[in-house]
Amino acid sequence: MKFCSQCGNPVTRMIPAGDNRMRHVCGHCATVHYENPRIVAGCLPVWRDQVLLCRRAIEPRRGYWTLPAGFMENGETIEQAAARETLEEACARVRDLSLYTLFDLPHISQVYMMFRAELVDLDFAIGEESLEVRLFEESQIPWSELAFPTIGRTLECFFADRRQNLFPVRNEPLEALRAHYTPR
Repeated sequence: MKFCSQCGNPVTRMIPAGDNRMRHVCGHCATVHYENPRIVAGCLPVWRDQVLLCRRAIEPRRGYWTLPAGFMENGETIEQAAARETLEEACARVRDLSLYTLFDLPHISQVYMMFRAELVDLDFAIGEESLEVRLFEESQIPWSELAFPTIGRTLECFFADRRQNLFPVRNEPLEALRAHYTPR
């Protein structure tokens, strides 16, 4: 950030009085510009024994498989964001959303919140951000072609938890994600 969004004057990086972090501060109007993590909301859409994956049509990781997910927008709940992203990327409608995995990724200032969800029907299609959308059984998951470790870890947890029919909310920090996720 170079200029203040309030008055247009240049900003400088400094620690404002009463704070403990570097911030962009306007020297003219004294507005402090906070930068906060982005929330990524998504779904693990399930149909019987299969999960719905999307092949990404955009960077990063174009051509790799992912669960439908994206950045939360202002004015929506996290659950609404997850359902909206599923509709946008896979033209799929979901119900019975239940928070399932939460990953903190401070190195890229993101928090991933993934929901287990049931597909309403099989009326899904390629969305604007997808090259392909398909249902996969566990044995068909393209593990080496998954876009992000958060997606691989969410799928690993789901298939393990499904065998026990117990789906706890999993909150794993980045270190645990790196330690536990090894692409197959």
